[in-house]
Amino acid sequence: MKVSIIGAGGLVGSSAAFALQCGGVVREIALLDVNLEAAEGQALDIMHGGPSTADQIIVAGGYEHVTDSDVICITAGLRRQPDESRLDLINRNTDLFNGILDEINKVGTKPGAIVFVVSNPVDILTYVAAKRLGLPLSQVIGLGTQLDTIRFRSLIAAELGIAPTQTSALILGEHGESMVPIWSSATFAGVALDRHPKWTPALANELFTRTRGSGAEVIRKKGGAGFAVGIAIRDVIESIALDSQKVLPVSSVQEGCYDIHDVALSVPTVIGRPGVVDRLEIELWPKEIQGLRASGNALRQTIATVMQRIGS
Repeated sequence: MKVSIIGAGGLVGSSAAFALQCGGVVREIALLDVNLEAAEGQALDIMHGGPSTADQIIVAGGYEHVTDSDVICITAGLRRQPDESRLDLINRNTDLFNGILDEINKVGTKPGAIVFVVSNPVDILTYVAAKRLGLPLSQVIGLGTQLDTIRFRSLIAAELGIAPTQTSALILGEHGESMVPIWSSATFAGVALDRHPKWTPALANELFTRTRGSGAEVIRKKGGAGFAVGIAIRDVIESIALDSQKVLPVSSVQEGCYDIHDVALSVPTVIGRPGVVDRLEIELWPKEIQGLRASGNALRQTIATVMQRIGS
């Protein structure tokens, strides 16, 4: 399988490439960036580690790599400027993203190729990509709340002193302020999380608050997220490459799951070689369903503003 990463000269894209190298599943990784020299440097650095990781092709270049890629991963984005409004940032990133979509449309994609959106605001841009690329909705996926979910699990595990790999909890909805913690199915080693002796409602609220603020905390302390988002990206791409049919909280344009329509957000989604294989309407508490629908309504308002602006 060949994966092209657009924006690979930056922290997120290069971290994704390195995570894919360490995973050893994909055959070829192409690093694309508006700063070609940065992409070439990242590709060279990653390639140097090949003898100790996997037999892969690591290259840098331009959009010519998109045409024969199985997964096109878009990580390029702009950072928020001081005193910049959320909507202004969304507009700037949408303009950048539209330019990338124009280039993808220009060179074309192979049949069955998956477009995987990581750039923020990921739910908005996933919707834009789905509308502008003309691909089946199943072939356009956003990272969504997969990163929030693994952050959530890591914080729960650290607080309770349990194994992260045996901690299961989901974040659904928007990758943003209206994200929804799913406590109804949260477990450790198969046991309901609220059975843990240290568990309290106050601790639950604290852990979710910390999860929701984790991205901002990482940016404040080191300038931007890289390692964890790279792992989250690998989770999705490897499920596609191996046709694993894993259930992941990724973003796609909804067509009725939880009675949510025409908005991109994260629900439990079966991911395999075709992209979105299915969306699972697992049983949730009523307040969780209400939160998920409210998240969809909040996103829909922003989407309407963005789509009107770009004329789509």
